[in-house]
Amino acid sequence: MNTELRIPSVADWDTWLGCLELAFGGVPLTPESREMYATLSRPDRSLGHWDGEECVGTAGAYAFQVTVPGGAAVPAAGVTMVSVAATHRRQGLLTSMMRRQLDDVRSWGEPIAVLKASEPAIYGRFGYGAATQETGLRIDTSLVRLALPPGTDGVRLRRVSPAGALDACEAVYARLAPGRPGTPVRQPGWEQLAVNDPAAHREGGSPLICVLAERDGEVTGYVTYRVRPAWDEAGPRGTVAVRDLAALDAASYAALWRFLFGIDLTSSIECGNRPADDAVLRLVSDVRRCEVRLRDGLYVRLVDVGAALEARRYRAPVDLVLEVEDDFCPWNAGRWRLTGDAKGVASCRRTEDRADLALSVRELGAAYLGGVSLTSLASAGLVRENRPGAVAEAALAFSWDVAPWCPHEF
Repeated sequence: MNTELRIPSVADWDTWLGCLELAFGGVPLTPESREMYATLSRPDRSLGHWDGEECVGTAGAYAFQVTVPGGAAVPAAGVTMVSVAATHRRQGLLTSMMRRQLDDVRSWGEPIAVLKASEPAIYGRFGYGAATQETGLRIDTSLVRLALPPGTDGVRLRRVSPAGALDACEAVYARLAPGRPGTPVRQPGWEQLAVNDPAAHREGGSPLICVLAERDGEVTGYVTYRVRPAWDEAGPRGTVAVRDLAALDAASYAALWRFLFGIDLTSSIECGNRPADDAVLRLVSDVRRCEVRLRDGLYVRLVDVGAALEARRYRAPVDLVLEVEDDFCPWNAGRWRLTGDAKGVASCRRTEDRADLALSVRELGAAYLGGVSLTSLASAGLVRENRPGAVAEAALAFSWDVAPWCPHEF
């Protein structure tokens, strides 16, 4: 069966989006969400497969900037809205879209592509490596207590409407973004994603609620959440469902968590996406009653190996020759010398020298943000050491002291 791969026109948008909706279960987006994604998406960065008048495949790429180790914001393609109609599976449509998309990303001068995977098994063959983990929590607040740092009582909490607090919350987010690799730097319009709250997505809970933390008149943190009421024979068993929580200092952070623990008629807190090193796990009295669940988060694909490796900083001096395997983007394949100084600044250039390490671009993407150890990858047989000590040298240089994390979906 022949299909046409092309960039959708503005007139194609509803048909294109309808294909995506059908592939993800057939539930239409709410009008609010449809309008928001239409605003954020760019047709010129999207692709569609067409079988006559019917759209049977979709893929998009937001224009992002993502924080990398060292705090720099690197241009990145935020891969999104990938689907193939059930009637057209196993015909090469996905591969052709991924091929065209990575060619486009390269032409746009974006050295990395990133995505959140609905099905993790799909993207490894296209060179994407799982670079971050996210933590899900369900905390039994009837039994768990918090250890509070000094200064918590000096934090003022104030409830505001999510829309009214948006500028203050975004200012906190912007200050925190350079400190954690994997964090997208918000582009214009993306702040609306944080307050998008269609009734159909509330699962019986309240509308979104926002509480600000303040110290000396300055907003130092925020939390957005909803309450899902529940009762049983013993009384109230409501759940606090946290969407986002961020703070600039330990006292504000702890004050926000203390507030959540104390919400009336609730006995649990649920969080779907927190960093793997979330500090709340150091404050709780009983981590076993927090039901910690780790899962894959952000996937990273190096589109331009040299530019990507030069964009980040390194934890220790490094001088390594990497032999990179990349069948899908052959311009990356071959040997690269990575040389970095004591300040973490590195150059990465083509070389004919003998390789110290050999690995695929997928493993290089997994290690890129500093959250996946090259030692672990080598132990799994995914990194081959040609010079004794090269894995240890590379693992130290690539590591970072803050776990990478992508705090929102796209």
